[in-house]
Amino acid sequence: MGLLSGLMGNASTANQEEVTKEIGQLLAQGEEVDVAFKLVRDLIVFTDKRLILVDKQGLTGKKVEYHSIPYKSISHFSVETAGHFDLDAELKIWISSASTPTISRQFRKDKSIYDIQKILATVCGQ
Repeated sequence: MGLLSGLMGNASTANQEEVTKEIGQLLAQGEEVDVAFKLVRDLIVFTDKRLILVDKQGLTGKKVEYHSIPYKSISHFSVETAGHFDLDAELKIWISSASTPTISRQFRKDKSIYDIQKILATVCGQ
């Protein structure tokens, strides 16, 4: 991913081996990273068991929040595509019986949001 693309909020597919090395201490025994997307410094990681959102905070990014969501807890999700004048696409995920989205991520005009939606449709439909 180019620096300009990252600064603009575009997601790109992250290297599976690098992501596994970065979040390896969080993975359960036998759990594997299927695919990951990098969004500036943050990650959206799909494993064979759950969704992990990695939120790097602060100027240095040393403080990190890991949000783990078992696929069975995702009740529904939505994707709002970018328009001509609205440059942002948005992904929203609802957990269990929440009336408002628990997770909300914005993307610039970007095709990765469609890939993420396909993965969610696959894992949540099982």
